[in-house]
Amino acid sequence: MRVAILWLAGLLALLPGLVAAQDSPLRIEITEGVSRPMPLALRVAGAGDGADQDEGGLAAEIAAVVSADLAGTGLFEIVSPKDAPPVRFDQAVDYVSWKATEIEALVTAEITADAEEMSLRFRLFDIFAGQPLGDGMQFDAPREGWRRAAHKLSDQIYARLTGEEPYFDSRVAFIGESGPATARVKRVGVMDYDGAGLKWLTSGEDLVLSPRFSPDGRTVLYTSYAGGLPQIMAIDVETVTSSALTRDATAMSFAPRYSPGGQWVAFSREKDGNTDIWIMRVSNPGFAQRLTQGPSIDTAPSWSPDGQRIVFESNRSGSSQLYVMRADGSAPERISFGEDGARYGEPQWSPRGDRIAYTRHDGAGSAIGVMRPDGSGETLLSDGPADSGPSWAPNGRVLIFTRSNGDDGVPHLHSVDITGRNMRAVSLNDAASDPAWGPLLP
Repeated sequence: MRVAILWLAGLLALLPGLVAAQDSPLRIEITEGVSRPMPLALRVAGAGDGADQDEGGLAAEIAAVVSADLAGTGLFEIVSPKDAPPVRFDQAVDYVSWKATEIEALVTAEITADAEEMSLRFRLFDIFAGQPLGDGMQFDAPREGWRRAAHKLSDQIYARLTGEEPYFDSRVAFIGESGPATARVKRVGVMDYDGAGLKWLTSGEDLVLSPRFSPDGRTVLYTSYAGGLPQIMAIDVETVTSSALTRDATAMSFAPRYSPGGQWVAFSREKDGNTDIWIMRVSNPGFAQRLTQGPSIDTAPSWSPDGQRIVFESNRSGSSQLYVMRADGSAPERISFGEDGARYGEPQWSPRGDRIAYTRHDGAGSAIGVMRPDGSGETLLSDGPADSGPSWAPNGRVLIFTRSNGDDGVPHLHSVDITGRNMRAVSLNDAASDPAWGPLLP
């Protein structure tokens, strides 16, 4: 399902007093955290001229999703001032009256829908500057795709007000868990970033682990124990058809991850008593190249966004630590040096290239942290005691991870931004673990 996007520059030109701003003075800086969310008003209404008699209900549903998206970042407060002036999508904004409400940004949107199709038009205004922020836009989508249209709207608002790439219209692959602890059923699933739109890709008949999206979001890699020894599978998200990428009956292959361009897969292989990092070409998975050598356990590879380096976990120093090597396996360098015997694992390189996320284990448990690729600037974003498996949002500013709470250790998914100040639970009915955030959807 695709959402068509149209720019409404012509519409703005037709409305009096509306000039598209080239450089917005209204901007949120998020790298150090935000002490006060930006107050934002959201006005979504039905056009009243569509064939769908419930345009108003659809508008309310879209407004709820957009409000949850934006408020969930911790950067925005969605407010509805009682003394706010009325506003319609096709009318000029009364900036003087809106300034009196202390609202800083205003979004107006209009829905037109019938039984099969819908259109969503929106505009964004800087109330203090008294001008629109960029051109208006229109999203055209199938009627059942209204949630994606809402996420697209949230993406545009977020990008214009923060200057950052968005992440709302994206999906997360994960392992769904059900049943008693002694007989846990695990399935690969995909969902919208907020937990909606759940789709199961495997049946639960076989043990599965480590789902990872392809760069285009169309395929998910995972580790399957269907044949006894773990092997790497690839499954098409749309058709739910799968194929084996590894078939070595004498080796265990696991922890796969695509290269940024999608042509290669890095993975771990245990063969003849050694666990090392290997790579294989997607177009010729029968041929694999070994990158690391030696008696240590080397696992959990993750590529840098330029594809030139790989970070991985190794116990070659005596305990589990993080190392960075060139993509050909040369020049490995240790980057983690935690105090008090801390161990590091499950690294993932940020899509921005500026940070590496990881799981840190010490006497207090496990927590999520980030550091620069050279090992400096280590920062813990969670306090555990049982957090693991971080995965970056497409914009490199939010992480999703597994948190196990309580005596039963049932895992659930949580997210946190790079400041560590906005911890949130992802809404799912069942237990879930091992999340992998996919790219923005087209």
